[in-house]
Amino acid sequence: MDIMRELYSVITDRKANPVEGSYTNYLFDKGTDKISKKVGEEAVEVVISASQRDRKATIAEIADLQYHLLVLMVDRGITIDDIEAELRSRRS
Repeated sequence: MDIMRELYSVITDRKANPVEGSYTNYLFDKGTDKISKKVGEEAVEVVISASQRDRKATIAEIADLQYHLLVLMVDRGITIDDIEAELRSRRS
């Protein structure tokens, strides 16, 4: 299993089986608006670190962004397969 699918699975499990003190559960408890704001914040941090040409920071910020996108996907019932299908449809 690749890391994105593994992380998606963990996030899905956290939604179904909350763990006290879990940051993922904190986000789910706060709702879609909070999760969406975190996606926006992380996207800005990616742009800033890339603009500063800080490779290490950019990698870390992209990882943060991808995590928050996965949380948003689980929150909205969107699967990795849904995204892959959309990307495939754009290659035609």
